[in-house]
Amino acid sequence: MIPDTLDTATRRLDAARAPYAIATVIRTVGATAAKPGARALILADGTMTQGWIGGGCVRGAVARAAQSAIAEGTPRLISIQPDEDLTAQGLTPGQRHEGRDIARNGCPSKGAMEIFVEPVLPRPELVILGASPVALALASLAQPFGFDITTPDAGPLPAANHVRMVVIATQGAGDLDALRAALASDATYIGFVASRRKFATLAARLEATLETLARVHAPAGLAIHAVTPEEIALSILAQIVQHRRQGQRQT
Repeated sequence: MIPDTLDTATRRLDAARAPYAIATVIRTVGATAAKPGARALILADGTMTQGWIGGGCVRGAVARAAQSAIAEGTPRLISIQPDEDLTAQGLTPGQRHEGRDIARNGCPSKGAMEIFVEPVLPRPELVILGASPVALALASLAQPFGFDITTPDAGPLPAANHVRMVVIATQGAGDLDALRAALASDATYIGFVASRRKFATLAARLEATLETLARVHAPAGLAIHAVTPEEIALSILAQIVQHRRQGQRQT
């Protein structure tokens, strides 16, 4: 069997909705094993599987940066330098300085290099249960916002590999089954298009804990006094975006 190339490996990971990072050498000074343009593929656990950016002198720093980049969804720039260069600049391995992660090169070559680490994350999955006007409006409205949209029949939902949001817009056609399916999933957001009173009535039949039921936003959406299906869909999409981006922006 022919081993995966970096490009075929990334296509396989994309198809499996698995996160990874691409590390690219962008600058070198002195003697280094890898030169600018060299690339490597790093998995979410820090394993380097394809490509080449250098040996043990750089692998640890790149693995740590890749794991942070994947977890935070933001790129990292690593500056790997020998001890004497770090000392001359007053830098310490592990610190961040001017947007760079500072790391030590302990190899005898004493070379320095900068490596850009870019995370590649699956598009978040938006699962819409139901075929109501609100469900149809939401599926149409959410298209440009970077979601993988699926509209499965109510029932057990397959395990997700990345952030998943579920909106129940059944509106009387299988509400209880859809709620059970959503609560049994690994969804990070569950929205139910219904009044608080209706949800309370159905919740009493679910035999679920208060902690479990607290996962459900009912009624789904931000309070914008929405009336039409399109307006309700807009309020739900706004709440989903708020949930997705929570904690990402720095004030």
